[in-house]
Amino acid sequence: MAALNKSFQLTGKLINIKGRGIIQRLQILYYSAINLIFAFYNEPMKKILIANRGEIALRVMRTAKEMGIKTVAVYSEADRRALHVRYADEAVCIGPPPSNQSYLLGNKIIEVALATGADAIHPGYGFLSENANFARKVKEAGLIFIGPSAESMEVMGSKIGAKQAVAKFKVPLVPGTQEALRNVEEAKKIATSIGYPVLVKASAGGGGKGMRLVMKEDEFEEAIRMAQSEALASFGDDSVFIEKFVGSPKHIEIQLLGDQHGNVVYLFERECSIQRRHQKLVEEAPSSCLTPEIRKKMGEAAVNVAKASNYYSAGTVEFLVDDELNFYFLEMNTRLQVEHPVTEQITGLDLVREQIRIARGETLGYTQDDLKIHGHAIELRVCAEDPANNFLPDIGKLVSYKTPQGYGVRVDDSFEAGMDIPIQYDPMIAKLITFGATREEAIKRMIRAIADYTISGIETTLSFGNFVMHHPAFIKGDFDTRFIEKYFEPAMLKEGKTELNEIAAYSAGELFFKYEGKQHQAVVEEPTSNWQLKRKMH
Repeated sequence: MAALNKSFQLTGKLINIKGRGIIQRLQILYYSAINLIFAFYNEPMKKILIANRGEIALRVMRTAKEMGIKTVAVYSEADRRALHVRYADEAVCIGPPPSNQSYLLGNKIIEVALATGADAIHPGYGFLSENANFARKVKEAGLIFIGPSAESMEVMGSKIGAKQAVAKFKVPLVPGTQEALRNVEEAKKIATSIGYPVLVKASAGGGGKGMRLVMKEDEFEEAIRMAQSEALASFGDDSVFIEKFVGSPKHIEIQLLGDQHGNVVYLFERECSIQRRHQKLVEEAPSSCLTPEIRKKMGEAAVNVAKASNYYSAGTVEFLVDDELNFYFLEMNTRLQVEHPVTEQITGLDLVREQIRIARGETLGYTQDDLKIHGHAIELRVCAEDPANNFLPDIGKLVSYKTPQGYGVRVDDSFEAGMDIPIQYDPMIAKLITFGATREEAIKRMIRAIADYTISGIETTLSFGNFVMHHPAFIKGDFDTRFIEKYFEPAMLKEGKTELNEIAAYSAGELFFKYEGKQHQAVVEEPTSNWQLKRKMH
């Protein structure tokens, strides 16, 4: 609309200039009309369809609204009352609840985009966000895909292909194979030369599917068969490869932004080591363990990964980091990440806005030297899962739901009291993000925000988040991907257990002595946070 408004203003000024004859005025009107038509048809993204649901759909729509862009929501029958459906300018039902009959129907989504006059599609994350075939079809339909090219997706969508591509740019790789395993006996020899334990991993997909840890040679063949079977069922591709198992690594990822003119920058790192079943639960930025020198090396390596695939848009390069801060390329996610808000908090950049600008063909407009880290941010994924029962899903109705507020607290969600948590989709209810001038301030703010978060009717990961924030290993930054295995027992959250109170007392004492420098006995009162009160009512 900016181009149109400017054209209208210019036309008005020209027509009203004194001394113009009728012929001159008609000529001005004619050429101004041509310019208006040109501006209208060349101003990209007047309307965006968001091919997703829940909090990420709302997240994209809010930024689009700020940019003066109309939005179209798509929804399944299970999401008829969803907040993203109500927030959008238009909404179209695309099928029954199962995602393979709704949110995964790429052709139908493109048809809806064309029928509603949308000129771009934002895929969010999950569903079709890393589907190269969908991205290609969007472009073939004359629409703009707000994300990377299909070709970049294909290179990085295959873990084997990605390893082969980045090896040419001397990006550090975990020792292992760079081709799909074809012969079990030959693979055994490679595993022996690398040294056990090794990981058998699916080339396609992620989330821990098609992955097996092999401790010794006599387990190798069975692990191969199981990994291939799961990979075929999950991704339609049974290609697997092997890597040396890096024991107790940290999982650190680098956020990238690249435009279509060859400019690429890294937006520093996110620490994502606290996971269950290879799924992240707590993320923070920046990492508490990286030195400025290692941060720079990892950032530059990530930029080289982008160059290896001619990448543009937002993307994330994941690394494993050992206890000596050696880092190894793991994979690239060719989309926006769930945990992107912590990067936004420390950089001041709206990553969705940047994605839209890049898709429009604009340049980044800043260089690596312009980017700085400001403060610290932590994100807790608030999921409908019961941490006291091995994180099993706990689907039901949100009887009460009230989010925390205040300075430095952000909640990205898509629910309200009275709504049901659909069983067909990911159980994440919200992302709770806190920001502070220091890591300690962000931790304290997260503890307060968790206590202020009221959810009843279902179990959530809020209690686990409270456990993490109070744990000495987390407070010191001395943890890795085995945090849950090392420190957490579901019984710790059950009523009558004392471990959580002991940890809270220890942490409170540590912080008090650090800041006050006085001997003082920590007094732990009866827990009063909403999630704990909820347990007492049961």
